[in-house]
Amino acid sequence: MIWLTWRQFRGSAAMTAAVLVVLTAVLALTGPDLASRYSAGIAACTRDDTCERFYDRFFNGHQLPFLAVSLVVLLLPVLLGLFWGAPLITRELEAGTHLLVWNQSVTRGRWLAVKLGLIGLTATAAACLCGLVVTWWSGPLDRSAVPELAVMAPLVFGARGITPMGYAAFAVVLGVTVGMLVRRTLPAVALTLTAFVAVQFAVPLLVRPHLMSPITATFEISQANVPGIAIDGETGSAHIVLRPVVPGHPGAWALSSDLLDPSGRTIAHVGEEGPVSVSTTSGPCAPMGRSPEMGACLAEVNGLGYRQRATYHPLERFWPFQWIETGIYALLTAGLTGFCFWWIRRRLS
Repeated sequence: MIWLTWRQFRGSAAMTAAVLVVLTAVLALTGPDLASRYSAGIAACTRDDTCERFYDRFFNGHQLPFLAVSLVVLLLPVLLGLFWGAPLITRELEAGTHLLVWNQSVTRGRWLAVKLGLIGLTATAAACLCGLVVTWWSGPLDRSAVPELAVMAPLVFGARGITPMGYAAFAVVLGVTVGMLVRRTLPAVALTLTAFVAVQFAVPLLVRPHLMSPITATFEISQANVPGIAIDGETGSAHIVLRPVVPGHPGAWALSSDLLDPSGRTIAHVGEEGPVSVSTTSGPCAPMGRSPEMGACLAEVNGLGYRQRATYHPLERFWPFQWIETGIYALLTAGLTGFCFWWIRRRLS
């Protein structure tokens, strides 16, 4: 059975292996140079206190490969589920070859166990290798990325660490489960894609923020969380816009960020303009040329009692979140696997 299953999927396995070998080789060749240039840049900017500008230049210079390798890791599990998992049983059911095997000495349970075990473990190993290699290579870029693409951000988190391993195992078993239920390859592929994408959207939005209790704290307004101050020429009022940044916690995942007035009332959310009652005709917030002097004006804003309130998960929770989420997908995979064995013994003929 093992040899027969391997022969059926050796073409797909060889193609996937070739892609992973090329990807690993490219990252292994370019990774040390990337890390070296990052270390040299950090050493230089620390002396001049210009690290914020260095982060922007460094990340912008490598943003395209950063997004490309992240996309590869995100797509690999779903592709394995569609082209390995969905046809694994469905193809046999459509052709009727499962009846030939079952009439031999191979039981239904052993037949399914060999297929799920061999293909599932191969897919899991491929996704794990891809995720860890990309995590190693992108380390310098993750440390300099903009908040929206930080390593804890939903778009990037799933392309790092060990979670791709859990995604791949779940995707393959999900494809097998759907294939056993619908018994047609193309509908199975479509339904597997729909279900997997729905789960991948639901987990970051509804589950991951609650894996641990988020931290809520207030912070002073500074250039770390406010990119600039806008002066309304007609009303003379000052407006500030918060960034999704938690001061003092680089790389944190900000679930919410609000601008509070001196009484503690929310006057703006992240990305919205918040009007602050500060003099724009005299004092540090009066425009000098085209804009006020940021540091002195923000000190004035803080002196009046304006604050940022952020609810966030710090970067230190990255690996605990990785293990917990991988465990959740492992439980989902185990549940679907148990259902497959029950279905093939009781319902499938």
